[in-house]
Amino acid sequence: MLTLGRFRLIGFGERFLSCRLYSSSALGTVEDFTVKNEPTLEYQPGSKEREQLQAALSKWSKTTTEIPVIIGDKEYKDGDFIYQLMPHNRHQKLAKVYQADKKLLDNAIDTALQAQKKWAQVPWQEKIKIFQRAAEMIATKYRFDLNAVTMLGQSKTVVQAEIDSACELADFFNFNTYYLKEMLKYQPISVDPKVTLNSVRFRGLEGFVAAISPFNFTAIGGNLAYAPALMGCVVLWKPSDTAALSNYLIFKIMQEAGLPPGVVNFVPAVGPTFGDAITSHPNLAAINFTGSARTFEVLWKLVGNNVSRYKSYPRLIGECGGKNFHFIHPSADVESASLQTIRSAFEYQGQKCSACSRLYVPASLWPKIKSRLLEVRDQIKVGDPADFKSFMGAVIDENAFKRIKSYIDLAKKESSTTIIAGGDYSDEIGYFIQPTIIESTAPNTKQMTEEIFGPVLTVYVYKDNDVWSTLEKVNTTTPYALTGAVFASDREFISKAHDYLIHGAGNFYINDKSTGAVVAQQPFGGARKSGTNDKAGGPHYLLRFTSIQAVKETFVPIKDWQYPYMK
Repeated sequence: MLTLGRFRLIGFGERFLSCRLYSSSALGTVEDFTVKNEPTLEYQPGSKEREQLQAALSKWSKTTTEIPVIIGDKEYKDGDFIYQLMPHNRHQKLAKVYQADKKLLDNAIDTALQAQKKWAQVPWQEKIKIFQRAAEMIATKYRFDLNAVTMLGQSKTVVQAEIDSACELADFFNFNTYYLKEMLKYQPISVDPKVTLNSVRFRGLEGFVAAISPFNFTAIGGNLAYAPALMGCVVLWKPSDTAALSNYLIFKIMQEAGLPPGVVNFVPAVGPTFGDAITSHPNLAAINFTGSARTFEVLWKLVGNNVSRYKSYPRLIGECGGKNFHFIHPSADVESASLQTIRSAFEYQGQKCSACSRLYVPASLWPKIKSRLLEVRDQIKVGDPADFKSFMGAVIDENAFKRIKSYIDLAKKESSTTIIAGGDYSDEIGYFIQPTIIESTAPNTKQMTEEIFGPVLTVYVYKDNDVWSTLEKVNTTTPYALTGAVFASDREFISKAHDYLIHGAGNFYINDKSTGAVVAQQPFGGARKSGTNDKAGGPHYLLRFTSIQAVKETFVPIKDWQYPYMK
C-alpha cells in the first residue's frame, strides 16, 4: 500500500502521527494496481455478443425513455422537454428529455456545493473503487445496453459503438484511476525529514465544474463529467440533446457504482440558459467542454465578462474540432493510404473531431488513388446501424443535415470544385448523406478550409515537385490543429514533415489514419482553434481538475532570529 503524502515518515514514530493532523481524510491509503485497455468484441455472425446486442437493440427501440433532470437524489419531470429522435429513423422518438430552467440550474449548483463538503472527505481509495466498479459494469453488465443506445440514438454502427461507448469509456475510468494513483505518489524533496517535512496534497477545485458534452462520443460525455469528479470536484453535466439517452445510462451506472448524490448532477438544458447560469455564478471553478469553437469562444467571453465576480479564476478546458488532413507523399503506399483515408473520412459519417476532411495527393499517384477511393466508396453501405452490413448511418440531426448538404450544393456550383463521387442525400426517413468526394483545383475553397463535420472528403492534387509549398498550405489554410497524417516511405521526408508540422496537429500520424486515438496510447487533443490541448486519455488531463496544496512542517524550533552572517 501507498500512504499518500506521508510514506516518507514511516519509522519516525510520533512525528508521523502529528503530520496526520493536516493530512486530509481524503488522502488515506491506496493499493497499487495495473490496468490495460478493454479488448473490443467483433460481433461476428452467430457469436454470443451479437445475440446479446441484438436483444438490447430490440429492447431499447421499443420504448420512449423518460429522462429527468437529476439534482442530488431528486428527479424532476416537469417543465419543458424535447424528444431525442433516431437519426436514421427521424420519426421514431427514442427519449423524452426534460430541460432544466434557471431555477433548477441554480438548485443544482447549490446542491453540488453542499455535496462537495462530504465528497472532499471520501478517501482516495474509495473514490478509485467507485470508478473501478463502474468500469467493470460498463465492460460487462451494461456493455450491450450502452452500445445499443449509442447505435440507436447517435446512429453508430456496431464497431463504432463498441469502440466508443464500451471500450473507450471503460478505459477512461480505469486509466484515470491509474493516473490518479501514480500522481499521488509524488512528494517534494525533504532534505532531512527529521527536521522539516515537505508534502503536497491534491484537492478538488473550489466551486463547481460545468461539463458540456457532445453527441458524437458517448465516452467523451462520461469523461467530461466524471474525470473532474474523480479528482474531488462536483459537476453540473449538460449532455448533448442528441446523446441524452446514452449519457443518462452512464449517469445511472455511476449511481449504481456508488457515486454519492450531488457529486454529478444531470441537467439537460437549452445551451444559452445553461451558459448564462454557470458563467454568472461566483463559484464557477471550471468549464470542461467539447463542441464547436464558436460556442467555446462564447463561453470564454462570458467568463471574461464576469471574471471579477468569481471566487477563483475558472479553468477553461476545450476540445473544439478540426479540419484534419491526410498528406500523401509521392513515396507513399497507395493501397494503404487510400484505405486509411476511406476509413478516416467516412467512419461514423465523418462526425469525428479527428475525421480526415482534406486530402493532399501528388499528381503522379492521383490516378491510382482516385481509382481506389472510388472503387471502395461505391461498396459502402449507408443505412440503419442495426443492419450489421452498414458501414455508415445517418448524420445526427436536421441542422447537421442542412449544414453538410450546403457544402455539397456549393461544390456543385463552383467552378473550382467537382464532385467525383456521391453528392446525394435524403431526409425522407433519416438524415442520410452519401459518402462524398470532391476534387478541388484550389487549396483554399470552403470545402478545403472550413469544418464540415460530415461524410465529405475534399481532395487537392499537387504537383510532385511542390511538396514543401503544399505542406505549407496544409499548415496555414485552416485555423485548426487537431489531427493530421502523412503517408510516405521516404524517411527523410517523414522526419522533416514531422518537424515542420510540429504545431499543425495535436495528434500526428505517420502512415496511419487521423482517427482512432486510444486511451493511454494516443492522448487526444489539439491546439490553435481546435482547443486547449489538455490530452484526454493521458496522465496530464487530471491535473486540470485539482488544486494542489503545498505543506511544510518543521519539527525543530528555531532559537535565534539572526542569520549567521549578522554575527
